[in-house]
Amino acid sequence: MEGIEAVQSSVDMMWMMIGAILVFFMHAGFAMVETGFTRSKNTVNILMKNFLTVAIGAILYFIVGFAIMFGPTASGLIGTEGFALLGREDIGFFVFQAVFAATCATIISGAVAERMKLSSYLLLVVAMTGAIYPIVGHWVWGGGWISQLGFIDFAGSSVVHLTGAVGALVAAWLIGPRIGKYSDNSVNVIPGHSIPLSTLGVFILWLGWFGFNGGSTLAADPTLVPLVIGNTLLAASAGVLSTALYTKIRFKQLDASLTLNGALSGLVGITAGCANVSLIGAIVIGLIAGVVMTESIRFFDVKVKIDDPVGAISVHGIGGIWGTLAVGLFDTVNGTLYGGGLGILGVQAIGIVTIIGWTALTVGGSLLLIRLFIPLRVTKLEETAGLDYSEHGTQAYHMQDVLKGTAPRSEDFAHRITQLGKSVQAR
Repeated sequence: MEGIEAVQSSVDMMWMMIGAILVFFMHAGFAMVETGFTRSKNTVNILMKNFLTVAIGAILYFIVGFAIMFGPTASGLIGTEGFALLGREDIGFFVFQAVFAATCATIISGAVAERMKLSSYLLLVVAMTGAIYPIVGHWVWGGGWISQLGFIDFAGSSVVHLTGAVGALVAAWLIGPRIGKYSDNSVNVIPGHSIPLSTLGVFILWLGWFGFNGGSTLAADPTLVPLVIGNTLLAASAGVLSTALYTKIRFKQLDASLTLNGALSGLVGITAGCANVSLIGAIVIGLIAGVVMTESIRFFDVKVKIDDPVGAISVHGIGGIWGTLAVGLFDTVNGTLYGGGLGILGVQAIGIVTIIGWTALTVGGSLLLIRLFIPLRVTKLEETAGLDYSEHGTQAYHMQDVLKGTAPRSEDFAHRITQLGKSVQAR
């Protein structure tokens, strides 16, 4: 019997570590999505933000975040023990949760792309991974007060995605839109430079999400794991199809960037209830997520005038809200559509409002504090030249290599932008 238990424990740990590795790989997906949806002159900056987010997140979550999130609770509000894993032996569980913390923080990166100062962004990552996200996680997953109400978020539609999206919304609002995004009463499209990169990023994220949701079982359960992964696959697929069809009807064209985000909205939508809904329920959740996300992006872009280059606020925020509420509807045991009444739906709503309020308040306060010491935004000249020059002194693509001739003339675009970059560095 002891031998069987040892084997089962080993298999469970291996499954959780596979999940952690897949979630870690999702950061490559985030980097590619953000890079493709933005202009080439900011590519290095976006890659460095994603790279540094993982590193800062891992270290800070080790020092303080994990203890705040999973330590013994103080009045259901915050964990109090296990800093730097002192007294803890569950290193595997820490690794799995650490990559989740970095995922929450990196959601902000895309929404503030092309104009936020790198140092200010990294300080916000410190606040997110060191305190803001772990406290939300403690309330829901660490035995805190929200979980005691019966709140359900299996893998993080609200804990990870809504928290990151609210942070992204507050940051994008405080920093303001990119130069040229809005003029008079018009909304100007600033196209990204590489749909192929964004497509690769979405496929990587889709793959990683099988570990994100599947690994959240924390055990190689032969019944639960296939259901979770099946729901993840079907919800994402439904999100793609509904977005593609809806944009074709709504805008008379099948929009590529929105359809890519449709997959992500389906994934975010199913994350809360992937262990609690049926396969049919997952499809319905994904179908609705794609349409809701599309209209949300248009709302924030046109009506509210919040400049979000990658649609992170809508994908992770509105998708996270829908996914969390969907549990109250589609939970096969107590959901409203299964005769369970409005109880779960009410609890889910309470959790959503609480997470939004907490995150908005703390992220806003953190940014205002940061702004007392360093600017949140780069200068107009730096933004015009591109953050690759102003923040890193380099560029991702040497454009003269792909233009005709090896010696660019003074009027060539590549030469002009290179000179502009040099002038920024000389300041």
